[in-house]
Amino acid sequence: MVQEGLVMKVELMTAEPQNEIELETLLVADGEKVEIGKPLLDTKVKAEVIKHGKAAKIRVQKYKPKVRYDKVYGHRQPFTEIKIKSI
Repeated sequence: MVQEGLVMKVELMTAEPQNEIELETLLVADGEKVEIGKPLLDTKVKAEVIKHGKAAKIRVQKYKPKVRYDKVYGHRQPFTEIKIKSI
């Protein structure tokens, strides 16, 4: 659920920090009224890009017993932090 003033992390975007972006909507719910786009709605969400970053590192381990196979590696998922300005 998105509302004005909400700060959230989304998949990495190409927009630079301090820029404003427009996001398209697929579904709008206002109390009892629900609108579903086919495929999109005319409603736009305006948001400001705050920063880019990487999430905490996760550790992945592959192991097979009796064959001396052991592999460990890590991954840090990139993200973009945005703040919703208006709907």
